[in-house]
Amino acid sequence: MTLKLELKEVYKSFGALKVCRGISMTVDKGQMICLIGASGSGKSTLLRCINLLEEVDGGQILLDGQDITDPSLDPLPFRRRIGLVFQSFNLFPHMTVMENVMLAPRRVHKPPKAQLIAETTQLFERFGLADRMKYYPDQLSGGQQQRVAIIRALAMKPEIMLFDEVTSALDPELVGEVLDVLRQLKSEGMTMILATHEMGFAREAADKICFLDQGIIVEAGPPQQIFDAPKQDRTREFLSRVL
Repeated sequence: MTLKLELKEVYKSFGALKVCRGISMTVDKGQMICLIGASGSGKSTLLRCINLLEEVDGGQILLDGQDITDPSLDPLPFRRRIGLVFQSFNLFPHMTVMENVMLAPRRVHKPPKAQLIAETTQLFERFGLADRMKYYPDQLSGGQQQRVAIIRALAMKPEIMLFDEVTSALDPELVGEVLDVLRQLKSEGMTMILATHEMGFAREAADKICFLDQGIIVEAGPPQQIFDAPKQDRTREFLSRVL
């Protein structure tokens, strides 16, 4: 079956604050979609809704045609298919980074210990951190910690990866190493949705850009169209401030 994620008129409010106001989008297998927009435009909340960390107030989120927001369904099997990496690394400081990565797969998938160690080691090797597996989080740079957070999400073998401003907490010189990981995942065919302020990266790597403002998608299209010939005044105004 071809993986497909579809959002239909998704609404989410926190009290009187309407954060997502009827967002619709389609993500096909292997696509990288970049969500851009000012802070507070709804990007992070939308990602949390897709991962089912937030309950939607209206609309549907369909994964391979199944409405995963149906309250009668157990969200956990769907969350395992959709990995989410946050701005903050959220690594347990008292555990080595290898132990951090193995924790969830050991509890959820319960593989044989030798298999789990081998798979975890392979992930660290793949992303250039094999020599840091036995280190504790505070012994690593911010960029290395964020790469570990990505490895931890990948250890659950998700089909879709969501990234919420994963470079925003990093020093500028560390941003590149995390963006390189995202480029590598794209080259390997991972389906991804990123909320990002890295406009150069979005222009270069995304298949589609969605510009959000006040909880709606104002404009969506290929990077060249959005960055070089935006159709909406609001998009032009935003880009003139950030580029």
